[in-house]
Parts: sequence; C-alpha cells; structure tokens
Amino acid sequence: MLLVIDVGNTNTVLGVFARVAKVHPAGDQNETPCYGRLVANWRVATSRTSTVDEYGVVFRNLFSMAGLEAKGIHGIVISSVVPPLDPVLRQVCERYFNLRPLAIEPGVKTGMPVHYDNPAEVGADRIVNAVAAFEKYGGPCVIVDFGTATTFDCVSAKGEYLGGVICPGIGISADALFEHTARLPRVEIRKPARVIGSNTVGSLQSGLYYGYLGLVDGILELLLAELGQETRVIATGGLGQMIGTGSKYIKHVDDFLTLEGLRIIWERNGSARKESASAKTTPQAAPKPSSKSAQPKPEQAKSKNGDGAPATPTSRSAR
Repeated sequence: MLLVIDVGNTNTVLGVFARVAKVHPAGDQNETPCYGRLVANWRVATSRTSTVDEYGVVFRNLFSMAGLEAKGIHGIVISSVVPPLDPVLRQVCERYFNLRPLAIEPGVKTGMPVHYDNPAEVGADRIVNAVAAFEKYGGPCVIVDFGTATTFDCVSAKGEYLGGVICPGIGISADALFEHTARLPRVEIRKPARVIGSNTVGSLQSGLYYGYLGLVDGILELLLAELGQETRVIATGGLGQMIGTGSKYIKHVDDFLTLEGLRIIWERNGSARKESASAKTTPQAAPKPSSKSAQPKPEQAKSKNGDGAPATPTSRSAR
C-alpha cells in the first residue's frame, strides 16, 4: 500500500492507496506498481508543536481504526507547506514505518513544466493539484483549492503550470471580522436559507457565504477570459463542496484531488520508489579500506535530490 500525506497550515490530510491487481507480461515484473484504489483517508489538525512520537501515535491509531497495519505500507509520499514539520514527519516515516518518504520538492519528477518566475516559490500542494487535475480532466483547467488560503492554479492545454491567484481563505476572513468587531458573534460558515438575513447570525452567514462566492466567481470570470471558455474548473479542499456547488463556473468538485496527485507523482518517480521501499533505518556496514582512490566514478555520482539520477543541472521549469 501507498501512504500519501498532504500537510497544510490548518489541516493534514492522509490517504492510503491499495495496489491494483495487474497481470504483468513476461519480463515486466519490475514495472512501477499502480496504486489506484483509495481505501482510507483522514483529515486531522496540523500541529506544529507535536513531537515525532505524538505524530506516530496519531498515525498508528488512525491505521488501527481502519483495520490497516503499518507494515503493509510500502511507500510514502509527502507534500508540505509547513517547513518546520518536514523533519518531524520524515522521522515519523523512518521510525514507525521503516521507510524513507518521497518529499515533493525541487528535483522531483512531476511531468509538468512550471512557468513561474521562480518555480521554487510554488507551494508543493499547488503543483500536486495541477498534476492531478490535468491527468484526470485535461487542459486547460483551473483548480480552486479552498484551504487556509484559497488558491487558483492555471494549467494550459499542453499541461504547463502557468501560475494563478492567491487570496485569503473564507475561514481566516471570518476570523478577522470576529476579532476586529466588538459585538459580532462567531458563527458557523454555511450557506444560509435566504440572502436577506433576518437576524445577526443570518446576516453574517449570508455575507460570508455570498460575499466569498462572489469573490470566487469574479476571479474565475477573469481567468476564463484569459484561458478560454472551454477551460475546466475543478474545486477541492475542505470547503470545496460548500462553495464549489454554489459557483456558476465550478463544474467538478474533487475532494481527493491532492491525494490523487501525490499518488501520480509517486508513480512517476520510479527510482525514488525503489529507494524508499528498500531504505531501512538500520546502519549499513562500513566499507573495507582500499588503497585505491575513494572518489566515486562519474557514473556512480548521485544527485542531491535523493532520486538517484545523475547529478546534472536541470531546468527548474521541468519540475
């Protein structure tokens, strides 16, 4: 099985994919396995203060409730927009699953050129979403991810990441309103029965929902004018269902788009898959002394990104 982890500022989403049974032709047994069936998924709060063991306990408990075993995991892939948690989760994978995870970072093969002024600035989750959307829905397309921030990511008809738009999420917009007003109560964000609110709670819910829906459709109208009216619009993220179903431009709501993107990128990194699956936490025996030079041969040099590819310069736009 394959464990995929998407670490966001507010929530961390995990999923487990099972391998799809496939009959291999003679000599193709080493082909990269296809993990096409999502058998479990969870959404938990992202904690920047939790330790390796605390995260390990959470993961093990989730697995136990779903009837899964950690030893059944043969690969792990992580996208994260919370850098302080990266080393913590890496240690969780090595200590509790005995595996080295594949992190979505510069140097990882995504199959999608990135046309950003500085490709390293693009959040890992945005690239993952773009890869999954183009694979599943084709291009051109726009992915609207309703998270802590709401992001609009644009992909060309050729499968190129073009860039997008970032704006405050509806949750932090609501928090700012409540924190800066003395008499307005904190309310649940939901679609109200009527636009005209007959009380304070109803008025707040109407303003939050329809105000944010107007922001989303306003930005999408401008993006479609640039990309073309045939552009597909896909929503994902925690509030994707609520906002996406009310939009006049969003035609698909895909709750598991990011998890699917992580799976796709994992399968495109075959060498990293083999390295992760075989990497154990036990130390290796020290090599015997030799009178010959200890310098590696040119063909043995490894790149620093951990994928085992030759350490030759590559264009950032090929991420």
